[in-house]
Amino acid sequence: MQQILVTGGAGYIGSHTCIELIEAGFQPVVVDNFSNSCAEAVRRVEQLTQAKVPVYQIDIRDRAALDDVLQRHPVQACIHFAGLKAVGESVAKPLDYYDNNVGGSISLLQALAQAGCKTLVFSSSATVYGDPESVPISENAPAGRVTNPYGRTKWMIEEILRDLHAADNAWKIGILRYFNPVGAHPSGQIGEDPRGIPNNLMPYIAQTAIGRREKLHVFGGDYPTRDGTGVRDFIHVVDLAKGHIRTLQYLFEQATGEVVTLNLGTGQGTTVLELVHAFERASGRPIPYEIVARRPGDVAVCYADPSRAEQVLGWRAEHDIDAMCRDTWRWQSQNPEGYPDHK
Repeated sequence: MQQILVTGGAGYIGSHTCIELIEAGFQPVVVDNFSNSCAEAVRRVEQLTQAKVPVYQIDIRDRAALDDVLQRHPVQACIHFAGLKAVGESVAKPLDYYDNNVGGSISLLQALAQAGCKTLVFSSSATVYGDPESVPISENAPAGRVTNPYGRTKWMIEEILRDLHAADNAWKIGILRYFNPVGAHPSGQIGEDPRGIPNNLMPYIAQTAIGRREKLHVFGGDYPTRDGTGVRDFIHVVDLAKGHIRTLQYLFEQATGEVVTLNLGTGQGTTVLELVHAFERASGRPIPYEIVARRPGDVAVCYADPSRAEQVLGWRAEHDIDAMCRDTWRWQSQNPEGYPDHK
């Protein structure tokens, strides 16, 4: 069985991807520093799949610890999720983001190269497109004009990966630019459990529905959109996880190294208020909200052209907004305080 190193594997997207890896016949090996995740997520992955998942609590900036894991587990590939991901925090603490995200990625790549593992799927972001000139956004759209340090770290890592392949074309690299991951595993056992006040829209809506938050703040009601609120491309986390598995399989199928860059989204734009109303339908509960000033750095409309992923991988997103809301509500209602050891 092929072993796959999953950095940040206890996190929201990482834990869902571990399930899909196991179901596709791979053995995930998780490394995570648990700065924004918890071990309970991996325990639940094991319960759901009846598989054992090795977990190492290490920071990817710790080369000696990484080398030790890679000696114990001769992995065939790595899926790299580990990284700080809050836009606002990145503006306030840029050095933390460059150190953790860029520094951590360099440490990881050096360790993988030394271990002879040169197949990598990287968790990038649609933030690399900045404020798009037009929508839907294809992979050929101008990238790198990023509006915050978080997005810049993603762009820098993409550039590092392209330089790495140019220097050594044995590397097989998939760069996946996600749009807005939401939803939860249909079991309701694993889902998004951010520490503190959520930075992302869906967990904030869910926590408002369950009563943990008084009301939702909608940033901006005067955008040139259907209802004045921002438009985003929300993608179900299970669809996203399956996109990683297909990318991994695609890279394994290639006879030579390459860098493939793909958008993972639905190609459908949904406004903030449309998502709120869909969640009200799914939960049967009203979501009190207040429209407040726009957030600096937010763009009016952002959604993907996902056609290249379908052409290259044969992958496409299958879940609609109603399914995303139903699964999020199942997770939130079964776990009103999130994971028990994650406070």
